[in-house]
Amino acid sequence: MIDWSNIAKLLGYFILGLAFSLLPAISFAFWNGDAGLGPLLWALVVPVTLGCILVGLLHLEPAELTRRDAILLVVSSWVAACLIGALPFYFSDYPFSFVDAVFESTSGFTTTGSTVLADIEALPESLLLWRSLIHWLGGMGIILLGIAILPLLGTGGMQLYRAEFSGARSEKLKPRVAEVALALWKIYASLTLVLYILLRLLGMSRFDAACHSFSTMATGGFSTRALSIEAFASPSIEYVIVVFMILASINFTLHFRLFSQGDFWAVWKDTELRFSLGVVVAATAAVYISLSGLEYTSAESFRLALFQVVSIVTTTGYSSADFETWPPLGQFTLLALMLIGGSTGSTAGGLKAARVLLLLRVVQREFRKMAERRGVFAVRLSGEAVDETTIQSLLNLVYLALVVNVVACIALTATGVDILTSITAVTASMFNVGPAFGQVGPTEHFGHLPVLAKWVLSLCMLAGRLEFFTFFVIFAPLFWRK
Repeated sequence: MIDWSNIAKLLGYFILGLAFSLLPAISFAFWNGDAGLGPLLWALVVPVTLGCILVGLLHLEPAELTRRDAILLVVSSWVAACLIGALPFYFSDYPFSFVDAVFESTSGFTTTGSTVLADIEALPESLLLWRSLIHWLGGMGIILLGIAILPLLGTGGMQLYRAEFSGARSEKLKPRVAEVALALWKIYASLTLVLYILLRLLGMSRFDAACHSFSTMATGGFSTRALSIEAFASPSIEYVIVVFMILASINFTLHFRLFSQGDFWAVWKDTELRFSLGVVVAATAAVYISLSGLEYTSAESFRLALFQVVSIVTTTGYSSADFETWPPLGQFTLLALMLIGGSTGSTAGGLKAARVLLLLRVVQREFRKMAERRGVFAVRLSGEAVDETTIQSLLNLVYLALVVNVVACIALTATGVDILTSITAVTASMFNVGPAFGQVGPTEHFGHLPVLAKWVLSLCMLAGRLEFFTFFVIFAPLFWRK
């Protein structure tokens, strides 16, 4: 039996915590007297009221969650966050429809970075701060989801987080989830603060530096400018952001090892980390070559290639140029990077580098089986054999992601969206990248898409962040049977 009372009470506590997260933006709006104060205050009323009702009416001691209860709580918490996060936008004077507000909020919490805003600068600064804050909160939520929660549920290919190469295995950061959360929060906040200081030293205003620090560490991509990072016209800022996008896309258990033990070489031995850096180097070289025929200097070509490659592969989604005007090789490279993404246990989206590497090893094994039919071959990563259950789980996840992609693309094309836009928008949403190609490129927005298309893409963003199985299992009749 599902313990609805326990789930509702815990959800109430979560909603009250979410209400508390509105206070920084409310304080900013109050001291600056901008137009976002009213919408933020109205938005505060809803979660406080709802949270108090759920917590106050259910006089129960929190009980231990079953796996099914935990899945429901995780999904309902993320849905609640996206709906409540939409309220400041919906109540604002900016012409947000309900679906637009939900889309913007979902994009924020899932750290996708797609936006429906045609004129970002027209939004009050307090609401722009709220956009970046929900990125930051969602980013840490994703880290904890991947490292501390989903591995315990054993859902959606999360066995990979227990595999030897993931860094989250027997690493046992701390014996309790609460202590894991505190340790990771400290690292996450410290890196954010360091980035803020560097951006201030490089000339960003306090407001811009804060917003971009939140967005960068969450690998989200919401900017305070319509032109994104290109608006600051600063190579130094771009290089600093590149470094921190990479740091945010690395498994946070590796950060913990580095900060707590100072063992750089042990961290460097991580197979996934080296594979990810290798992808960045190879992709940067490919994009750099593709830009050689354009009117850029060698230094400009390298900077543009490096920034855009890192931005896409970490699924941050910042832009320093309109890459839709680049040659086909550069565009295709960026499209392929959307699928790969960052490391497991990081804020980055995508399929995840470890999974891509494991898929390559599985394919390699199949070729060896064809050549040596009597041989018995194990798939190894970091010198350790990966069990067949993990491999099967991965293949199931990839298959489900493909099915979701096809169905979502059919839905978008049915609304009249062209094929290029449909395919790339769905891919960018599923893997939480942000900008795509066609009508939703780096200089465009998602606001002009049909209502149904926005709902479909919002579900894609949420499903991708919850590793597909965790989200879709609640729609299976088997899940609700006793």
